[in-house]
Amino acid sequence: MAFQKAVKGTALIGGGAIATVFGLSQFSQHRNKHGALVRVQAAEGVPERKDHLPTREQQLAALQSGGEFDVLVIGGGATGCGCALDAATRGLKTALLERDDFSSGTSSRSTKLIHGGVRYLQKAIMKLDFEQYRMVKEALEERAHLLQSAPHLSAALPIMLPIYKWWQLPYYWVGIKLYDLVAGSQCLKSSYVLTKDRALELFPMLRRDKLVGAIVYYDGQHNDARMNLAIALTAARYGAATANYTEVRHLLKSTDTGRVCGVRCRDVLTGKEFDVRAKCVINATGPFTDSVRKMDDQEVPNICQPSAGVHIVMPGYYSPDNMGLLDPATSDGRVIFFLPWEKMTIAGTTDSPTDVTSHPIPTEEDINFILSEVRNYLGPDVEVRRGDVLAAWSGIRPLVTNPDSKDTQSLSRNHVVTISDSGLVTIAGGKWTTYRAMARDTIDAAVREHKLQAGSCRTMGLQLEGAQDWSPTLYIRLVQDYGLESEVAQHLASTYGDKAFEVAKIAQVTGKRWPIVGKRLVSEFPYIEAEVVYGVKEYARTAVDIISRRTRLAFLNVQAADEALPRIVDIMAKELNWCEQKKKEQLETAKTFLYYEMGYKVKTDQLTDRSEISLVPSDIERYKKRFRMFDKDKKGFITILDVQRVLQSISVQMDENTLHEILNEVDLNKNGQVELNEFLQLMSAIQKGRVSGSRLAVLMKSAEENLRRRQAIPVDRSGGGL
Repeated sequence: MAFQKAVKGTALIGGGAIATVFGLSQFSQHRNKHGALVRVQAAEGVPERKDHLPTREQQLAALQSGGEFDVLVIGGGATGCGCALDAATRGLKTALLERDDFSSGTSSRSTKLIHGGVRYLQKAIMKLDFEQYRMVKEALEERAHLLQSAPHLSAALPIMLPIYKWWQLPYYWVGIKLYDLVAGSQCLKSSYVLTKDRALELFPMLRRDKLVGAIVYYDGQHNDARMNLAIALTAARYGAATANYTEVRHLLKSTDTGRVCGVRCRDVLTGKEFDVRAKCVINATGPFTDSVRKMDDQEVPNICQPSAGVHIVMPGYYSPDNMGLLDPATSDGRVIFFLPWEKMTIAGTTDSPTDVTSHPIPTEEDINFILSEVRNYLGPDVEVRRGDVLAAWSGIRPLVTNPDSKDTQSLSRNHVVTISDSGLVTIAGGKWTTYRAMARDTIDAAVREHKLQAGSCRTMGLQLEGAQDWSPTLYIRLVQDYGLESEVAQHLASTYGDKAFEVAKIAQVTGKRWPIVGKRLVSEFPYIEAEVVYGVKEYARTAVDIISRRTRLAFLNVQAADEALPRIVDIMAKELNWCEQKKKEQLETAKTFLYYEMGYKVKTDQLTDRSEISLVPSDIERYKKRFRMFDKDKKGFITILDVQRVLQSISVQMDENTLHEILNEVDLNKNGQVELNEFLQLMSAIQKGRVSGSRLAVLMKSAEENLRRRQAIPVDRSGGGL
């Protein structure tokens, strides 16, 4: 059976090995062109890194060349791409296939934390579980590596644990200090205790009654989808033939030995099928682990049990710019986190068992639970509104379990490498932070099992795509050399690292005095049109790739992503030669993605044609009066022309496309007009906090106030006149 060859990943790590891989002999230091001191791996034994990134077409040609690969990886998440990078840097001829886009699954839907696991350390101590302890120690060591390998995509983040009972203060303090101690020399910064006043100074939104103090510790944070992509692009530069939108149909087996010797795959975009031969096939498909294992053996027992975590995004004012918050004991026993990310705030929970492997749709119950927990630790002066949920998603965590186990909360994220009787290597479980160690253990097992000619792991200290010449002040060069807005320049530098210059070079001239280049996709976010063009070079092939993984717009604000879609599709159509029908299909697919997977459905459900109007008579009369200012003809509805007429009367210019978007937000029956009942439903939903940020409501209120101020003062009250 497969489990007879199972290798627990963390069991392969020993104190001596850690000391060796952190040895200075493997590294050298130099000043990059920006003057920053960078640490790079010595070149000994590592293949040459290509300056030119192969196109997707070139990668597909390499896969179909007819030669045999040493290693073929199925799965383009963090672990799969990590395996491809590890194998390629050892000099192995490597291929990677992903049926969707890189990081399209679990790897882009994480908490965005790079962490060792505070609660796993707690379990290790309380249950005297040495296996959990070793997992935490390994994760803390890998946390340091991940922060060093892509400093433009990651950073240390202080996280606060609010304390509301005196006995908890020494209890949590000891636990967090042990967390620092286990990290050893890789500790990011030492944890510390805060008084009540100091805690409220750093986190003023915090509920102050019964607060006795707080403890602050440090973990890492990153842009998960971009980090995954950086790993994939780095693997490609080291010679790996990586292809997204390439689906594995079935495994190929030798007629002589019965061993797995390759896969039959299909280019999802063209429908073309072809075989790829390999000495070793690695299954790194996360929640779909068992599906691939059953391609090998239908009778094999399941080893993967999925667990769902729901996340919501709220405006940045819900949390400080550089301080997260974690509550390790919510009302139902789960951990809730509240973190600043990309100038927004992420709130979410962990460990909710699920029976599905595809990403479930976040429900209203999920969102309301998170909001109720948020209300528990924010002060009463902060109104937590349902309408402030800008995006919501659910990620599936592939936890390793025995087939009989049903309690995911009792499981760790430890990883297991298994090898089937036919030689299929499977890597299952684990967590984002330990992707590199998981890949190392997997390739080590593959090399032993298939007797591949390869050296030891060479990814420790290896810098990922964009990190080599990055420095914290790189964005200043972008502002000075290209005339980009400072906010846009900072975004490009923190997203693409030293590749930001390539994006800036293709940025369009704005026609304004400032900024000189860089047309934004939407006004309130720093994403620019040039990123869509560059995203195609980074293997983006659908509009969903751009809004969710090349940029993170879908994860930050689904409405803004929806508004940016038409322009994104137009740009991609030019780059990829799409016809009008293809453009229409892409637009519809992306809108469906936003609607179901990113929470647009639950957001729009807050305002429907069946929404209750719960306004007092005086409010109804006030809003009717405001509505009639626009509906001069007493039609019972307003159109774009009505809004344009009022705006012109107060000297406000707004283009027709923007006005159409504003009305479309409230036009429930989609007939091109906003009826009085729809407007009253909107105002009622706003009062109840179920809808916020309605541009039509703000626009009509502002226009009403402007018209009042512009009314002429009667002569008999003006002090005279002719």
